[in-house]
Amino acid sequence: MATRTEGGTGDEILINVTPRETRVAVVENGVLQEILIERVGKRGLVGNIYKGRVCRVLPGMEAAFVDIGLERAAFLHVSDIRPEILQNNGAATNGNGERFSLAVTDLVHEGQNLVVQVIKDPIGTKGARLTTHVTLPSRFLVFLADSDVAGVSVKIDGERERQRLKEMVNAFRAEFGGGYIVRTAAEGAESWALRADMQFLRRLWSSIQERIHEVAGVATLYEDLPLVLRVLRDFIGDGVEKVRIDSRETCQRMLEFAEKFVPEMVPRLEHYPGERPIFELYGIEDEIQRALGKKVPLKSGGYLVVDQTEAMTTIDVNTGAYVGHRNLEETIFKTNLEAAAAIARQLRLRNLGGIIILDFIDMASEEHRQAVLKALEKHLEKDRAKSHVSQVSPLGLVEMTRKRTRESLEQVLCEPCPLCSGRGSIKTAETVSYEIFRELLRETRQYAPRQFVVLAAPEVVDVMLDEESASVAQLEAFIGIPIKFQAEALYSREQYDVVLM
Repeated sequence: MATRTEGGTGDEILINVTPRETRVAVVENGVLQEILIERVGKRGLVGNIYKGRVCRVLPGMEAAFVDIGLERAAFLHVSDIRPEILQNNGAATNGNGERFSLAVTDLVHEGQNLVVQVIKDPIGTKGARLTTHVTLPSRFLVFLADSDVAGVSVKIDGERERQRLKEMVNAFRAEFGGGYIVRTAAEGAESWALRADMQFLRRLWSSIQERIHEVAGVATLYEDLPLVLRVLRDFIGDGVEKVRIDSRETCQRMLEFAEKFVPEMVPRLEHYPGERPIFELYGIEDEIQRALGKKVPLKSGGYLVVDQTEAMTTIDVNTGAYVGHRNLEETIFKTNLEAAAAIARQLRLRNLGGIIILDFIDMASEEHRQAVLKALEKHLEKDRAKSHVSQVSPLGLVEMTRKRTRESLEQVLCEPCPLCSGRGSIKTAETVSYEIFRELLRETRQYAPRQFVVLAAPEVVDVMLDEESASVAQLEAFIGIPIKFQAEALYSREQYDVVLM
């Protein structure tokens, strides 16, 4: 676990900056909860606004592909397209006031120019996900380019505070226009701060509109802030005690941004000058390495097994060495409660999204099952990504979803194994030797070589000349062609070549 070097119970944000990469660690009560990574060559696209061109319309999928200047065309679903006619919850109305659904072919056509915003980064082989509902976030507000309503984040408690914020925003909208959502960070904010945010957003949107008319083809209209500044905009709240940055230049840049937009954070920003790397000092490097493994140990002696695939993520809970002190049911219940907290942390730490299947240890008591579900939901409350947890299925599984907007930690830091192509296992030397036998038979039927030379990994050659030596002799006698073996140290186990002489 990450460990604090000072007293206090507030949260800390640690920022490690190198020329090509920026890493941000969110530490809550001394424990690493989130890790964000931005690389110069692979900056996230979420929030970026583009002028794109529709390159393909797919009526069967109710979607279109849009060229926004990236390697792969981006995906735009019909539900994310804003019709240029009166709408009511995504459905249009005809002259008689009757609602009807719009097909994608009614809204876009090939070659059409669109102003779009990225709502999900490219992940794996999938292109970016787009919307035409453009939004611009600031410290306290989110500007809605195609709306004229005012809303308040559901995370702000207290009807009086919600009403106060809504009244202020509505009053300022008479001056600036547009639609706005009040963010959680605005709780307790003064009116001048909301007005300043609104003025900033309107100016930003005006500059984007000017660029829309200036550019003719596919172009980038607006890029979201770099990671270090998004941290100040999105993460900072009263619970953050310190933001420590190991780059003096980056710290100065953040101070200038904070003085202008989040002045209350200026005294909390701190340059870390130590010789020992900041992530090493707090144990973050070790935590990152552990977050790339499948097994997650629990303090009780139990453990989780996290298996991430393209389709979904599964998390299995096991009691391991934990035997408890009372009875089996109590042991299982305690392990599942501890696992619920660990699962919530792992989802944030690894940034796992999409469909997630949780296999808790079977519990006979309905009361225990509900208690574990409530514990899981409680631990997920601090997660900024939206999640939905269902009830326990008839098979004893908990199905849940977590919003995925960027690649997981594993996808950012790793790539599929070149030896197993992402299977997570490789063929045995015995299996490869049998494949070679079949290849030799195929080559014999097609050609008439004087001799075969088999090039393979040393361990495969060892099997052929030891355990399978009798089989090799039988094959030579059957095909009437001598076979020689040559060990290649650089070959992987599954790699081999059959050379005809």
